[in-house]
Amino acid sequence: MTQLNEPPKDTRWKPGQSGNPNGRPAGSRSKVCVALDALAEGEAEEIVLSMIEKAKQGDSQAGRTLLERIWPARKGARIAFRLPEVSKAAELPGAIADVNRQVAEGDLSPEEGAVIVGLLDAQRRAIETNDLAERIAAIEEKMAAGKRR
Repeated sequence: MTQLNEPPKDTRWKPGQSGNPNGRPAGSRSKVCVALDALAEGEAEEIVLSMIEKAKQGDSQAGRTLLERIWPARKGARIAFRLPEVSKAAELPGAIADVNRQVAEGDLSPEEGAVIVGLLDAQRRAIETNDLAERIAAIEEKMAAGKRR
């Protein structure tokens, strides 16, 4: 017995079957994009030169648009910050407090501070993993010494 809202099984899409087999092929461009490209094809150089001229005349929007296209904002830029040496888990709260202080003073953005604290958290996990491995090795050594007696 089939449920009321369930379509018959023979009309369901099969795995790997497209919802619209006669639709636009994958990777093809929309008609709007093709039309815009056709309009700008012969005018691209003139448009760019006009934007440069407007930027030279002080149009900040034209200048910003040109710079964003020619010289986009760098992602993952290096940042300079102060951080004490951290080699033990007990030193991490002080390091995090130092990062928070730099964010509060405006030396680091909140996003940069969050990234740095995330790196410190990864360092904490590495320190804890190393400490646990050393403790397990010491326990195993004691157990092996006890069996030899």
